Amino acid sequence: MNEQDTPAILGVEQIKRLLPHRAPFLFVERITDIVPGQSATGWKSVAFNEPHFPGHFPQYAVMPGVLIIEAMAQTAGALVVHTLGLQDQQQIVYFMTIDKARCRRPVYPGVVMRIPVQVIRHRGPVWRFEGKAFVDDELCAEAEYSAMLTGQTLTQGTEPLPER
Repeated sequence: MNEQDTPAILGVEQIKRLLPHRAPFLFVERITDIVPGQSATGWKSVAFNEPHFPGHFPQYAVMPGVLIIEAMAQTAGALVVHTLGLQDQQQIVYFMTIDKARCRRPVYPGVVMRIPVQVIRHRGPVWRFEGKAFVDDELCAEAEYSAMLTGQTLTQGTEPLPER
């Protein structure tokens, strides 16, 4: 895919062509600032009615930090699949590592998170990223993480889990 073919904005329907995630586990609804193979910015409107808020916490709703990091990973995964031209293939991507994760400020319902991600490196099917999450200009969370494209698709199915 060359630079002029890259859309300026990917909406939720285009993101669903890149990622297998669906509600309530799709945590990015728009992607902008796309530089294939290098970086992108995800966007997440944090809604009051998301299913985790009644339990986290009933009297003081705060978005769980692990879900913020998942939103970073989904932004990065969509960038990789978009870069490689693999939309509509339902590629399986596995998280490998999460490093240097820091939750700096709580994220509350009613805000919009801006989630810039940047490729640190990639070798073969393994990609390493730096991600951050902001509300306005305030850093809320950051992490480095790695993921691997497996070559399998959801339509092929997955290998059975080993017996324990």
